[in-house]
Amino acid sequence: MIWQTSRFKIDLSQPRVMGIVNTTPDSFSDGGLYYSSSANLASVLAYCEKLVSQGADLLDIGGESTRPGALPVPLAEELARVLPVVRHAVALGVPVSVDTYKAEVMQAVLDLGADIINDVWALRQPGALQAVAAHPRCGVCLMHMHREPQTMQASPMQGDAVGQVARFLEQAASRLQASGVDQSRIVLDPGVGFGKTVAQNFALLARQREFLVAGYPLLAGWSRKSSLAAACGTLADEMPGMQDRMVPGVAAAVLAVERGARIVRVHDVRETVQALKIWAAAS
Repeated sequence: MIWQTSRFKIDLSQPRVMGIVNTTPDSFSDGGLYYSSSANLASVLAYCEKLVSQGADLLDIGGESTRPGALPVPLAEELARVLPVVRHAVALGVPVSVDTYKAEVMQAVLDLGADIINDVWALRQPGALQAVAAHPRCGVCLMHMHREPQTMQASPMQGDAVGQVARFLEQAASRLQASGVDQSRIVLDPGVGFGKTVAQNFALLARQREFLVAGYPLLAGWSRKSSLAAACGTLADEMPGMQDRMVPGVAAAVLAVERGARIVRVHDVRETVQALKIWAAAS
């Protein structure tokens, strides 16, 4: 299976690790440690290089937090955070994904050579589908999100999340293909934590193979999610607990791969790469 992107045909016959680069001051997972401001841009660029050296197959750069309750970021601010990092990252020899739902940001990063658009809104915002469809080769990841960041955890999904999410993603992919985007460019993400309860999140993992029926590669994003802390009996919303989520997150990534995910989106690249080597040796 191949994922067609702007510059790369990514071989998904083996699982791929996508390293997360948050350029926001309010990320739930790192508290703005790699916030892309003029004062610390060099550290963000060095962090991109570090993730690649640790074995990241792809980089995913985001300039707007989608944590529960996060407020929208103005277009100009998101561009200022993201563009300098993308400009550097595209020279590192790995596919570069940009986590955005704004059509203007999509167009700007694709013009710089970004390979993938990773959209938590699944191209439902104005102009987003058109921006992707107009590009001849870029990859796209369509994610399921219930409601929006401001309200998704205040009023999470009800009922069988797996069936609802599968139908949503299949419909989103069909709309994109109807706009002329080849299936080889599309990856799906069930959206762990985005408006689901803890039980629903683990149902997504337990029944993950049901998402493979549609024939698209699957991306899983369990890294440092609060459901991991809840399952382990630790405080879910305290920043000091983030490092405590590393081991559960790596375990969830391996389980996701075992159940058919071809890309895992993670903060802890080195540890995930090592764990997947053990999984591969035993497979």
